[in-house]
Amino acid sequence: MPDTPPRADGNRVLADLHALRAMGAYKTGVHKPTFSEPHKLSLEWLVQKLPEANLSATIDGIGNVFGTSTKPGAKLLAGSHLESQNYAGWLDGPLGVVYALEAARVLNTDPSLSGVVEVAAWCDEEGHFGHFLGSRSYVGQVTEADIDAARDRTSGRTMRDALADMGLAGRPRITVEPGRHVGYLEAHIEQGDTLESGGLAIGVVTSIVGIWQYQINFTGEQNHAGTTRMAVRKDAGLALAKFCVAIDERFPSACGPRTVWTTGRITLDPGAPSIIPGGAEMLFQIRDDDPAVIARLEQLLWTMADESSANGPCTVTVEKLRTGAPAMMNSGFQDAIEAASRALAGGRSIRMPSGAGHDAQMLATVMPAGMLFVPSIGGISHHWTENTADADIVTGAEVFVDACRRILGG
Repeated sequence: MPDTPPRADGNRVLADLHALRAMGAYKTGVHKPTFSEPHKLSLEWLVQKLPEANLSATIDGIGNVFGTSTKPGAKLLAGSHLESQNYAGWLDGPLGVVYALEAARVLNTDPSLSGVVEVAAWCDEEGHFGHFLGSRSYVGQVTEADIDAARDRTSGRTMRDALADMGLAGRPRITVEPGRHVGYLEAHIEQGDTLESGGLAIGVVTSIVGIWQYQINFTGEQNHAGTTRMAVRKDAGLALAKFCVAIDERFPSACGPRTVWTTGRITLDPGAPSIIPGGAEMLFQIRDDDPAVIARLEQLLWTMADESSANGPCTVTVEKLRTGAPAMMNSGFQDAIEAASRALAGGRSIRMPSGAGHDAQMLATVMPAGMLFVPSIGGISHHWTENTADADIVTGAEVFVDACRRILGG
């Protein structure tokens, strides 16, 4: 490795990010749902940029973009996603794609390095049609039947129709080629305030939490809100409210140090002001990187449901909707990111788990994987005010490129 290897071009990185920000701009963020026109423009932008890194560009049959090389030697895959949540931030996803592109531009043209960085932009990490569809497709976890069944969560448009509108109908889906890559590296904004509050520049991700999701149903008796005595009511909405409070009272004694849980949606049936709800539903999510903790909390959830049903007046049932195994990040990749941080960020780094899901957890099922975080101002993400200071973006790019160099060199 030369004494002063080429570094990331911070101005170029910022220009790329702002170019992507202009596609689907919304206030200070973006509105770029999967397979929307702004998303399509973003994919086309990347296809046009990849040759700058001596990469050939392909969009596959599920909307993943790949930049590949025929150069011999070690190959590192890097990337993230280009779509956004609805009316959300400009860095969640594109930061990782642009860092990967920059690493490829810097390293693939460096004669002192025999390896190469290949680039991927995974489709639908944000789950408009289904969770992690692009990266799950790449690792062989998506069937044609899954694509047939997929619908946009906002509009109801079928994924088949969306792919046809994108001009991707009939294209093959690209899947992992065993042994091609030494691993996968992804960069992302932290989406929390650990780095900012600690005056740190880089998060070295140790693990990505698993996400378990449940639908909890409460069945009571619908009746008139004015004539039904309180003593005889079977109010499913009230039962749900008490259950939420009970979770917050009982989970802390069974959870782990970084467990989080959220009731993300509550629905009352029929949801009218003069009718006692006969039914209620809550969508409930638990996140942790320890399956044993999740198993303990899941058993507690079922126990609480049984107790509530036995005590009445409503019955409670729990249905598991989603199981998401946590992913451990490769220790060697963690070391490479930390070494790069010492060299270029004054060692202002911390090893930390990710509380959010990322494509890297899918890639970790088929190859070594690593993740790097940069600070989020105010810890805000999934909102149009999401932001990161330009200086932190540039430092992150420099560390990311150097970490890629170290992984390829090692």
